[in-house]
Amino acid sequence: MKVTRFLLLAVCSLCVAQDRLFAQSTSVSLFDGRTLNGWEVVDPADSKYWKVSDSVITGGDGVTAIPKNTYLRTVKEYEDFEFRCLFRLTGDESTGMINSGIQYRSTDSGTDMIGYQADIGNGYWGDIYDEHRRGKLVGGDLAALRFLLKENGWNSYIVRVKGDLHELYINGIKACEYVEKDPDVPRKGVIAIQLHGGGAAKIELRNPTITEL
Repeated sequence: MKVTRFLLLAVCSLCVAQDRLFAQSTSVSLFDGRTLNGWEVVDPADSKYWKVSDSVITGGDGVTAIPKNTYLRTVKEYEDFEFRCLFRLTGDESTGMINSGIQYRSTDSGTDMIGYQADIGNGYWGDIYDEHRRGKLVGGDLAALRFLLKENGWNSYIVRVKGDLHELYINGIKACEYVEKDPDVPRKGVIAIQLHGGGAAKIELRNPTITEL
């Protein structure tokens, strides 16, 4: 009980500090709550998997198996920013892999996304994965996160990237950081929601916002 109370106090202190740090920046909503304006499905054939339901961006239905990775991306590109959202990943793991992620500084190949991903799902929480390029870059630290993570419920994600420094926070807990050392990797790109192929998964996103730094 004391450990949980300490972690909750630490999360509150961190959130206050973050809010003060970015108080002078302007946070912009990436979702109007009704439509997918400002977003587009990477592969038009996958449009049936993406919709707005009860003011939530939804990918998949948790019943139908997703044959391959599918993505919903922003029209606009971003470079240095803090992205925030609430997310929920559900599905039947007996049907295959239940996994999702937030792509960022990514490019659209026409059918897939290439670039960084803030990973979501069992065995991958808080990892930074380089989709269709270099694979896993750094693993998430679950030492503290495991006390607050709701595996089938709503959680929060913060993706902060400025220059070569990448930081991921889940439920206010720092999951990992990564420093990019390859000067040839693009520093600008779109943000996208990934839904991994293989299983009958469902990803939901609420209140996605971005603050450009």
